[in-house]
Amino acid sequence: MIIGTAGHIDHGKTSLVKALTGVDGDRLRQEKERGITIDLGYAYAPLPNGEVLGFVDVPGHQKFIHNMLAGITGIDFFLLAIAADDGIMPQTLEHMQILQLLGLHRGIIALTKVDRVGDERIEAVRGEIRNLLADHNMPFSDIFPVSSANGFGIDALRARLITEALALPDRSAAGQFRLAIDRCFSLTGVGTVVTGTIFSGIVSEGDKLLLSPGGIPLRVRSLHVQNRPAPTGSTGQRCALNVTGPEFDKRAVQRGDWVLAESLHAPVMRLDVRLDMLAGSTKPLRHWAPIHVHLGAVTVTGHISILEGVRVEPGESVLAQLVLDKPVGALRGDRFIVRDASAVQTLAGGSVLDIYPPARGQRSAARLQVLRALESATPEQALTGLLDDNLAGIDLHRFARNWNLDVNTANNLWIKLGLHTVEKSHILWGFMPQAWTKFAKRITDTLAEEHIRAPDMPGIDRARLRRITAPKLEPAIFMTIVEELLAADRIKTSGHWLRLPSHSVTLLAQEKKLWDSIRPLLAICPNQPPRVRDIARALNVEESPVRALLYRLAQSGELFQVAHDHFFTSSSIANLAAIAKQLAEQDQLSAATFRDRIEVGRKLAIQILEFFDRIGYTRRTRDTHKLRQTDLLTVRVAVS
Repeated sequence: MIIGTAGHIDHGKTSLVKALTGVDGDRLRQEKERGITIDLGYAYAPLPNGEVLGFVDVPGHQKFIHNMLAGITGIDFFLLAIAADDGIMPQTLEHMQILQLLGLHRGIIALTKVDRVGDERIEAVRGEIRNLLADHNMPFSDIFPVSSANGFGIDALRARLITEALALPDRSAAGQFRLAIDRCFSLTGVGTVVTGTIFSGIVSEGDKLLLSPGGIPLRVRSLHVQNRPAPTGSTGQRCALNVTGPEFDKRAVQRGDWVLAESLHAPVMRLDVRLDMLAGSTKPLRHWAPIHVHLGAVTVTGHISILEGVRVEPGESVLAQLVLDKPVGALRGDRFIVRDASAVQTLAGGSVLDIYPPARGQRSAARLQVLRALESATPEQALTGLLDDNLAGIDLHRFARNWNLDVNTANNLWIKLGLHTVEKSHILWGFMPQAWTKFAKRITDTLAEEHIRAPDMPGIDRARLRRITAPKLEPAIFMTIVEELLAADRIKTSGHWLRLPSHSVTLLAQEKKLWDSIRPLLAICPNQPPRVRDIARALNVEESPVRALLYRLAQSGELFQVAHDHFFTSSSIANLAAIAKQLAEQDQLSAATFRDRIEVGRKLAIQILEFFDRIGYTRRTRDTHKLRQTDLLTVRVAVS
């Protein structure tokens, strides 16, 4: 268990920790000279079961609140010191408010310096403390009178802390590793050491990690856990990591950086959050007000963007966005504190909901609904809420990172919910099965309606069909649905057009008569069919109706336009493609060899090869052509 002190300056926090552990947390020369705690101090005490109590001693002066916040966020239990002679003081109140905002409700009140006052004063301060606890709705009331000077009450307090530690439920080590750095130093013969509290996961000797937000690779040479050498460390423990790396330099480390698993490295400057305003604030917090944000062990300036309304009244809770001045590491569930622009007053606190806010529509009803879903207690509940009415899908990799789900946990969740997943361009999209079915039905229903509306058209091109049926869906995802429908023969493709299997282009009587006259002309010499002008001359008709008819048939897939006014039948293209494939496999697909093989002029042979290049069947390499190993043909040709 990690215990953090809290309380006003000179209320005996450091002396109390020394009385409990024998360790003086004040390690800096300035602290010794001035007699006050300036930075974080650390102490440890063994437990009867072999484990270790860890203490983080924090400064009580208002000027050093930023140091106090760097150490208090990772604790399990707090020890709030209130001096019997002074009673409740300003930082007593502020530290208690901070504990509340961070969601820390397990703790004890140490009524210190009782050797300096009489029983009447002790009882009076007890009453003040109980009233304070009631006013702040704090769910604890144990007050331990102690004196670090003569040892009064220390044994009783130590016994209570041990009881609390032994009763503390085991912290889950789920998730990937994250440690918030609050100190960095070098030791002769050892190297660079970073210390902090493990927020999640497990770390072991030899692990490869990253320093974030810098993105610098690290390797763990050795580690100490709760001030003892150990092979591993896990969630909730104080840990010192001896780290090294080819690009690592101690000067790159700052308090507030993270050491974490590589997959969690995602520095951000915007965070969507639930913001809780202190009830005791003297004025509201307005939209875009400058603020100081304390998260993990980092302190960073920025602005508050209020997503519900234009200001937050004292005691109010709203959805908001933190817009920061530099990148930080954060994940869903991380607690934070907001202080004013001058860093002299604590204003609010809250928890992170989403580290991937959208660039637009942050205040839309749909976005606010997403954030409310992310407030769910479990990732399963959140993902179900996000996907129930969402037809655009969810980036599952981002969802897993935001919730710190390891690969196995994430995959098991996708399976449990029966998600339909599609991976495109390193993004894993997730859909509820019913959403995927809705998309497919919407596509087939739209095609059916189009065939009724325009029976003479071959169908709908892919881009227009996506705009009609799923304008918010990623094009790659839409094409995946189309490919599945094609594979299941629920739809067909004709060139660039999509249609239902039952649909065919309906020709008018006059058009059918003209086509019946043209078809034999194209079949006489399939490798060199006549051009539009030659067909019109042979049939003694105008060129325009011939050209319009052949173009429509090309749209439906019946014909292929190889060159201007030069149309080939689908069977001719299939035969020519087979010849091209055979020559390409022999590395002999050139204009000359292809011309000789199909017995046409050089110009036409080149036009046919350029057509194959254009549709993606082949590619030109200097004077030859190679087959493409791809399925991205824009025509359906039968090549065996």
